[in-house]
Amino acid sequence: MSMGAYDEDEHERREQKTSSVDASFDDERTDYEGDLEYESGDSTEALLEQFQQMKSQ
Repeated sequence: MSMGAYDEDEHERREQKTSSVDASFDDERTDYEGDLEYESGDSTEALLEQFQQMKSQ
């Protein structure tokens, strides 16, 4: 078997493997319950000023 024949066979095998769809998994979304907290820190104006400074550099 030549190397070229192996490459073609391998390509076909991988193409068949990736073209099949596995629908046996559970595709329902998971609901999460809990709290989310964050601190914004700086004001909008301060953040925009910092952005403009970074942009001008």
